[in-house]
Amino acid sequence: MKGRSENATFTTGNVARHLIRLGSFITIGSLSMNLARLAEVLYLGWLGTEALAALGFAFPITITLFAFAGGIGTGASSVIARMVGGGSEQDAARLVTHTQVLTLLVGCFIGGLGYWYADAIINLLGATGDVRILSAQYLAVYMIGFPLFMWSIVGSTLLRATGKAASPGIVMTTGSIVQMGLGPILIFGWFGSPEFGIAGAAWAYVVSRVFSVSIYGILLIRSRMIRWSMNGFMSSCWSIFHVGGPATASGLIQPVSMLIITRLLADHGHEVVAGYNVAMRVETMVHMVLWGASSSIGPFVGQNWGAANYDRVKTALSLSNRFCMAWGVVTFVALAVGGEYFVRLIDDDPTVVEVAKTFFLIIPLSIGFMGVMQVASTCFNALGQPVPPLILALLRTFVIYIPVAYLADYWFGYTGIFIATALTNLIMGSLAWRWNQNAVRIGSMTQVRFRDNKNVSLER
Repeated sequence: MKGRSENATFTTGNVARHLIRLGSFITIGSLSMNLARLAEVLYLGWLGTEALAALGFAFPITITLFAFAGGIGTGASSVIARMVGGGSEQDAARLVTHTQVLTLLVGCFIGGLGYWYADAIINLLGATGDVRILSAQYLAVYMIGFPLFMWSIVGSTLLRATGKAASPGIVMTTGSIVQMGLGPILIFGWFGSPEFGIAGAAWAYVVSRVFSVSIYGILLIRSRMIRWSMNGFMSSCWSIFHVGGPATASGLIQPVSMLIITRLLADHGHEVVAGYNVAMRVETMVHMVLWGASSSIGPFVGQNWGAANYDRVKTALSLSNRFCMAWGVVTFVALAVGGEYFVRLIDDDPTVVEVAKTFFLIIPLSIGFMGVMQVASTCFNALGQPVPPLILALLRTFVIYIPVAYLADYWFGYTGIFIATALTNLIMGSLAWRWNQNAVRIGSMTQVRFRDNKNVSLER
């Protein structure tokens, strides 16, 4: 029987301490990335409302692309964490290596398609005039850096799966600092730089990914998780896509809903789209704490499930869910009281401010339930069960969210769309929690019976 890998750092010790360490570093890295995005909104807000609206039309597309990075990272980290927990470090290193190659190939293919079809996609979303031109300019450059972005996101996920809690935060934070520093230089032409306008924001993002990927590569090599061999590459791809395929599909469903919601909001005017975009960016900053909590579940559950530490898995889920609900309350109070201030720093257009204020009074009420659903989905994927998250995503978007949003938009305008979002979060968070609880209980009982039967057979 294989012993515990030296990288399996989450299978012993205090559960809460591991979750806090994992979640805090993930949160720091994620907050830095979203701070860079918020700075981007601030810079473009100085250019004018049209630039903000252009970014609003581009945002659902960039989130859609993130799903591919998230899918591959989720699939690979699910297998790798369980390998590390079970002591199969050589197999884990091989899979880490093959994941890098797969990520680069997929990233180049998707980035190329996005580069050529950026204008057509923006047109489908309903952008017109200068807003359409600006949005297409931003996306054309963004696509050039997408392979590097995808590589850095997947790499951060793999570092967590192999037991590195702090490293992903270092990778993400470094890139974000570079992006925030370069943004105004390239957008406004400071210090003798050419004035690229909205395209300068995208170029700052591209350069920042170069720094992130460089640091990430160094960290992986130093952790001895790279094997310079392509033997078994197709087998590795199959293992990754077993979880990563459905995870990618799940990740794509949310951006589809965002694309539809953006199209609905576009009927109310570009200023409404801009207000929604600004509010989303501000809300995302506080939401990243929940994202950090749910992301910490992946490597922790994967390693402990591989090591048959089922009680530790149940304890981690209980702690994470309670934290999500508590943070939801904090988020609502913070945004209801101070959200308008941050919006006015970016754009003081009356319509933009009014849309954002309405957003802050409705959607944050449900953010805790959104976090619980994220915890459940991450746990399912960590267990190697990708179908439940896919079903949850399909139910959320096509059975509840979109139909209710269309009706609410017809009755109440854009305010109704925000109400539909909050109601959907509440329903799906409750459903996901219940399903995940049952799955973990039944799965752990099944694994224990299987192990006991195997031991009896060996004794005979």
